[in-house]
Amino acid sequence: MLVERGIQVLNFEVVGDAYAIASNYLRKSGAIADSLVTDERLLAIIMKLFQRGEFNRLRLANKAIARFEAGVLA
Repeated sequence: MLVERGIQVLNFEVVGDAYAIASNYLRKSGAIADSLVTDERLLAIIMKLFQRGEFNRLRLANKAIARFEAGVLA
């Protein structure tokens, strides 16, 4: 689904898929708690990467995982 936000158009499906991939990996590795609550730090990393032009969901998830594990916000 595309939603217009000013000039920028966000594709929430890509962000949602990337979050699902990254959070699944991080939960299985024990880096984040195994709960249904959204990890705000991981979501912020994914949103920043998306806003910088990364639109491939798998690459977005992999970059977010690397930054999350390194303790980098974006």
